[in-house]
Amino acid sequence: MSAETPAAEPGQFTRRRLQFRAWRGTRPFWAGLLVMLGGFLILYFPYAHLQLGHLTMTMGTPGGSSSLIIGGLLIVLGIILWFQQHIRVFGGVAAILLALVSIPLSNIGGFIVGFLCALTGGAMAVAWAPGVPAQPQPSAGAAPDQGGSPAAPRPEERVYGLDEPNDLSGTNPANGANGRHSAG
Repeated sequence: MSAETPAAEPGQFTRRRLQFRAWRGTRPFWAGLLVMLGGFLILYFPYAHLQLGHLTMTMGTPGGSSSLIIGGLLIVLGIILWFQQHIRVFGGVAAILLALVSIPLSNIGGFIVGFLCALTGGAMAVAWAPGVPAQPQPSAGAAPDQGGSPAAPRPEERVYGLDEPNDLSGTNPANGANGRHSAG
């Protein structure tokens, strides 16, 4: 920073943090993060180079190509869980299946750690549900007819569509069928 750089307005960090928190709350954020972490771990180990002094050891295994595919798909699924939260069930089930497939195909699923991260993230994605917006609370002394919660409609008052009948089977007693199908 230089002397000419304007100072950040007070509260800018707090405002950005709250914006990120609001964004994070509308999607399965932690599920996507765990799926991406599991994908990275499954992808990393077959291509890692271990340095022991001047000796370089590589973990080149026959599972390298499958680790590349499984890890890449898990990372993409994690990103999809962040930005396309309406397909969270598909993404979660796909992450669980890819994590299970990674055990025999890619170094025991990233030495179990990547497998567990992807499995937990997939389960969290399947279980996540969007929150319901808060409803305004009625005043404590309000009667049901005056601003309180509306009474549940009776079955005959429910709206099913534009003049749509409630009974689609044709066995409504109002039709004269008395609950039985007519054989014609």
